[in-house]
Amino acid sequence: MTDENTYTIGVDFGTLSGRAVVVRVSDGAELGSAEHTYPHAVMDRTLTASAANSELPPEWALQVPADYVEVLKTAVPAAVEAAGIDPAQVIGIATDFTACTMIPVRADGTPLCELEQFADRPHAYVKLWKHHAAQPHADRINALARERGESWLPRYGGLISSEWQFAKGLQLLEEDREIYDAMDRWVEAADWIVWQLGGQYQRNACTVGYKGIYQDGKHVGEEFLAALNPDFATFVQDKLEQPIAQLGDAVGQLTAEAAGWTGLPEGIAVAAGNVDAHVTLPAANAVENGQLTLIMGTSTCHVVNSDQLHEVPGMCGVVDGGVIAGKYGYEAGQSGVGDIFGWFVSSGVPAAYTAEAERRGLSVHAYLTELAEQQPIGGHGLVALDWHNGNRSVLVDTELSGLIIGQTLATRPEDIYRALLEATAFGTRTIIEAFTGAGVPITELVVAGGLLKNRFLMQMYADVTGLPLSTITSEQGPAVGSAIHAAVAAGAYPDVRTAAASMGHRTVGAYQPNAEATAAYDRLFAEYSRLHDYFGRGENDVMKRLKTLRREAWEASTSDGVSAPALEVPEELS
Repeated sequence: MTDENTYTIGVDFGTLSGRAVVVRVSDGAELGSAEHTYPHAVMDRTLTASAANSELPPEWALQVPADYVEVLKTAVPAAVEAAGIDPAQVIGIATDFTACTMIPVRADGTPLCELEQFADRPHAYVKLWKHHAAQPHADRINALARERGESWLPRYGGLISSEWQFAKGLQLLEEDREIYDAMDRWVEAADWIVWQLGGQYQRNACTVGYKGIYQDGKHVGEEFLAALNPDFATFVQDKLEQPIAQLGDAVGQLTAEAAGWTGLPEGIAVAAGNVDAHVTLPAANAVENGQLTLIMGTSTCHVVNSDQLHEVPGMCGVVDGGVIAGKYGYEAGQSGVGDIFGWFVSSGVPAAYTAEAERRGLSVHAYLTELAEQQPIGGHGLVALDWHNGNRSVLVDTELSGLIIGQTLATRPEDIYRALLEATAFGTRTIIEAFTGAGVPITELVVAGGLLKNRFLMQMYADVTGLPLSTITSEQGPAVGSAIHAAVAAGAYPDVRTAAASMGHRTVGAYQPNAEATAAYDRLFAEYSRLHDYFGRGENDVMKRLKTLRREAWEASTSDGVSAPALEVPEELS
């Protein structure tokens, strides 16, 4: 029995901000929370953190590590104050991070961007998860792995991502050798922030498995790396190798410096790092086999546990102990969901719709949902492909793009909006069918994230997949999941599974599939699948050709100082 007067802190480091939450150890009750926005946000156009303010190439996405420390200094004490508890009652702290987010550091953990001689060098900064400029390097890794028949490649659905540790590391080696040589450690931000808190550097089992190509107790071999670039041969032992902590392990104790930042007691447990999506499963008490958890926001991550190891085409990875000890954690994902809805609202809705939504006190999203909900299934005559930000699963191809087919002069904004909602549901069904076809059964959907507030969308997902859909009760799923891991690290529970049973909560079967609706969606899904394979599996590469033409056009125009427009996603979807 845990003490009702003890608490843990969970800190969720997102793309634009960090959130801290105070959670009661006995039952998972959330007592207080606070958020801190990163001052430098995402640097994807210019290196605003340096005096040079230099322009960045396409597909870059950088951040400033000091912004993460500011979250500890501001959001954590603010959350404790909001909770109204005595800081002395806090027994542990844990964090989660976007992944794969990489920081080049010196041996003592100092980020290279904080050294004066490297302050103007883009490669010295954090490479955020959505830094995609390493795609050519990922392509080379994939091609070589296929050529050599590397056994680890099927564990990642046949392709590794440009977002991951090795592709980004190879880019760094080949584009800024001085920074590469000055770097003692190539560190996941999830582990770096734990290092700052507890004074110890260990790599967590989640990111090392999903993002670091670590399978069956070993990394990619030296011979393979040398074939990519002779100077990359010793990348693992020189830049990566470090003890690996299991999820829920304590990695050090809160240092005096970190205690000063946070206002928490020196010496409390600091848990191993984790990934924002994977840490959410315990917060929903959804760690058993077949419970596919969808963390739905600007994108969607799909995570499920199984007792068995299978190779699932197009998955992001399968890792032993990747979510909880003793089970294989499978990950897949859609790289655009809320982002797609946000794109349409910001670029495709007439002023009259915006004015009517404002008159009625609704967001444009809510107004379009209300109109779309009145339609019969298939009544818009449209089918869309949800690839506006590429395809993460099951095709694993960032060069794919969105499509809407069936438009006429009678097509209305709500028609397109509903077709886009349906496309994301069809994308999730495609992922589910890949899992089930490979021997990983899915019995329940569990949804967390900002999009679960759209009840129409949730019912649509239940109907399209034919599965019951449960919803997490917390609005701070990753932070609560981290707090659960902090409780385990502090010794309040023997393992994450036990802690989740007490501290994690979901509304079971909040949405049930309607058999008639499922049958109607089956017909639309058949059309989606035809388009999916036609454009996604090489029969027609027009999407890739158009992207090439676009890049060439923008490159030709750079001398005129013109730059491509950036997508601004509404805050409510992030």
